[in-house]
Amino acid sequence: MAIQVFADEELARLREFPQISREELFRFFTLAPSDIAFLTPGRGRGPGERLGMAVALCTLPWLGFVPDRIADAPPVAVARLADKLEVDASLIRSYGKRAQTRTEHLRLVAQFLGWRPPGPMELKELDEFLLARSLEHDSPTLLFQLACEFRAPRGAAVHIGGVMTPK
Repeated sequence: MAIQVFADEELARLREFPQISREELFRFFTLAPSDIAFLTPGRGRGPGERLGMAVALCTLPWLGFVPDRIADAPPVAVARLADKLEVDASLIRSYGKRAQTRTEHLRLVAQFLGWRPPGPMELKELDEFLLARSLEHDSPTLLFQLACEFRAPRGAAVHIGGVMTPK
């Protein structure tokens, strides 16, 4: 029997873009020349796709995951990327209508950033950590937070869908 750990509202909030600070905006939403080369239109991508991929490219290191609704990214971040790519920021609303497009683009972005799925040892380490903490705490939300904090210092991001680890 499955137990719902998060209320629907909490789960929805965890899957959305949070507010972005000025520091985060400049730290995570600044495109390097190599990023721009990765997003070039010569790869068969239109301006809307380039902008959507740019949002994913900057969001993955920021949050450790990319929300499904890229169009809901902080407008100031979208405007910053659109300006750098010289495209219209409103194109973000048409990005990724197909889930398959978003999934493929996220796979390409993760590969470009050098992120990979976790290996068996990383999953085992997380499992052992959570088992030990579950003997101390009985709050599923606290265990979720501890899991996020456990992996984060090592450069990995733990999120609702699993673990992604930079190379």
